[in-house]
Amino acid sequence: MLTGPALAQEAQENLGDTIIITAQKRQENLQDVPIAVIALGTQKLEQLQVKDFDDYARYLPSLSYQSLGPGASNVYFRGVASGENANHSTSLPSVGMYLDEQPITTIQGNLDIHIYDIARVEALAGPQGTLYGASSQAGTVKIVTNRPDTSGFYGAVDAEVNTVAHGEQGYVLEGFVNAPLSDNAALRVVGWYDKDGGYIDNIPGSLTFPTSGITFDNDPYVEDDYNDVETYGARVALQIDLNENWTVLPTLMGQKQKSYGAFGQEAGLDELQVQQFNPERFNDRWFQAALTIEGKIGSWDLTYAGAYMKRKINSQSDYVDYSYFYDALFGYGAYFYDNDDNLVNPNQYIIGTDRFTKQSHELRIASPADRPLRFIGGVFYQRQAHNIEQNYIIDNIADAITVPGTDSNIWLTKQLRVDRDYAAFGEATYDLTEKLSLTGGIRVYKYKNSLEGFFGYSDGFSSGTGVAACFRDANDELLPPTVKGSPCTNLDKTTSDTDFIHKLNATYKLTDDALVYATWSRGFRPGGVNRRGTLPPYGADELDNYELGWKTTWGDGAFRWNGAVYYETWTNIQLSFLGANGLTEVRNAGDARIWGIESDFFFRASDSLTFNAGFSYNDAQSTKDFCKISNPQFDCTLLGPDPDEPNALLAPSGTRLPVSAKFKGNALARYEFPLGSLDAHLQGAVVYEGSRTSDLRLFERDLVGSLPSYTTVDISAGVRTDRWTVELYARNLFDSRGQVTRTFQCGESTCGDPDGETAIGGKFYTIVTTPRTIGLKVGTKF
Repeated sequence: MLTGPALAQEAQENLGDTIIITAQKRQENLQDVPIAVIALGTQKLEQLQVKDFDDYARYLPSLSYQSLGPGASNVYFRGVASGENANHSTSLPSVGMYLDEQPITTIQGNLDIHIYDIARVEALAGPQGTLYGASSQAGTVKIVTNRPDTSGFYGAVDAEVNTVAHGEQGYVLEGFVNAPLSDNAALRVVGWYDKDGGYIDNIPGSLTFPTSGITFDNDPYVEDDYNDVETYGARVALQIDLNENWTVLPTLMGQKQKSYGAFGQEAGLDELQVQQFNPERFNDRWFQAALTIEGKIGSWDLTYAGAYMKRKINSQSDYVDYSYFYDALFGYGAYFYDNDDNLVNPNQYIIGTDRFTKQSHELRIASPADRPLRFIGGVFYQRQAHNIEQNYIIDNIADAITVPGTDSNIWLTKQLRVDRDYAAFGEATYDLTEKLSLTGGIRVYKYKNSLEGFFGYSDGFSSGTGVAACFRDANDELLPPTVKGSPCTNLDKTTSDTDFIHKLNATYKLTDDALVYATWSRGFRPGGVNRRGTLPPYGADELDNYELGWKTTWGDGAFRWNGAVYYETWTNIQLSFLGANGLTEVRNAGDARIWGIESDFFFRASDSLTFNAGFSYNDAQSTKDFCKISNPQFDCTLLGPDPDEPNALLAPSGTRLPVSAKFKGNALARYEFPLGSLDAHLQGAVVYEGSRTSDLRLFERDLVGSLPSYTTVDISAGVRTDRWTVELYARNLFDSRGQVTRTFQCGESTCGDPDGETAIGGKFYTIVTTPRTIGLKVGTKF
């Protein structure tokens, strides 16, 4: 809901003639920016009932993702995905996430920010390395908030009730107030509460462990619709115009999200059912304090953007599949006993605490935008720390096999990971003629990433890992732990590198309303540390992008057609997978290429009827054999399907890259008409996601299976006055059970049980689209 000056922006967006974005860190008309960008403005976000990441991701054709639930999504652009498992000790993301001017990218899932009073979501496809740096290797997503406004006092309150098919009811309460404090200062306060109803049933079951014969059931945790989510938070922004040239904008934003249960349906059961034997909870809370200072030095613009973010995730998850399959296949149940040497129930669960801190600072300067020679450049520093604690617990095990300092841990991960980035960057654009502009950009960077602490078993359980592998002094005494809460230290590694990336662009304006461009750009992802002691660090991987694009507007804004064709080469790909003892390994294991096309359309057929559509097509495949061990001097040899064989062939050249569909598209039609004294509308939207493969490695791909294509349809109808709005909507109208992600609790070759030797066979989980949701929204503005 918008009032005051924001209505002018909404009116422009309605006409489709002007959308202002900040993709190049300047305010520019979308149609003048030679980058492939999809921008969903305030009004479009409201029309599509967008309130979280899953909602807007569907309408970004070049974007794909894997998800295990709220706050646990990994994002990809243009098919640049190798199927990594996003473990806490592995590769950084390949897509950067920004909140206003500040990066919020974190490993193990991005912040699932509630979308309300948001100016735009900008999706920048292709490498954005020169301006956005590390982890913008394949693209960048920016969430831009509405700023405080000194022109007047206004606000809105919105409420919603909804019901999920096969599940519970949900409700939303949101509101914001914009309050001028003086002629040169204003405050904007935003708040939200969102309760999503559950739709996954945890059904009764029992499990018997083969070695001990111990049987137990899940009766305490049986519950219908047990994956409900509760999200609440607030944002406060203060804008102070010190004078006509200088503005200070401090912002504080925080959110707490509590989710329960699992978000995937279990193989072998009915739809929307699982059989879990331990509690499943996820409590994600974070805040970010940010400061943006904008000013002028002469005619040049100076911007400082800094932020400090703190995030804490408390989680509890079921791990009984791991216990069962290792017992059924390898007899591991014999190793778990109590102090009286009696076998105990080997049921295993995980209690985790992940603490993140992140600070970033950027200082940049930009020349006037109306000069034939334009420059933007600056310096950047970022430090993100992740304190990792994962307790793998089997109740009542003997003291001798319990990790020291814990109550009943069979395994402990207690590590501190620190990722540091330093960079200097610049882009210069020169208008060679009135129609032809040339741009060159460079970013010189250094990364330094470290991982230290403890992981593993007690020395009473393992003589080669965990405590047995901890560092000792000259007297063979354990050295004190470097990470508080661990028994000792068996990991202390650091890797760093310095390099540069570039961007070259030529833009030609055919007319005032049409341009074409050609770009050669490069993105990178920093290297990192393998925690297994016998493995070396892995290096950075790079993505080269060769792109031809166009942006056109016709009929005074009635028709807009943008698009790009591209060819990308991905070298030294960081491939992560579960190795021996279930430890994730990362190897620079091969190369790939992607060619594709993406396009979006807007058409205003009349004052009442509008259409939007967009699609992407990506043909992504490897160009070298993917080996378990990368060695540039030799080809990997095929030693059989066992992935534990040295330098085994995991996937031959020409293998399709996983996770992303070849084709993804969406279309939206909206009809607005008078209904008595009211303004009414009808709207329909369709989203299609093509089939996807689940893994790059062929052996594991066969176990996990592919994800089939699916289509979802959304509809809405509503009326509004100058002050009130009422809207009825249905998301996923035909209750499509679209498959988003497929996962196991342990290694695919173990929990997948390829030989069918155990009683329950392979056990995997499929995260599916939310069932049909029907809701009623009421809002008022003042």
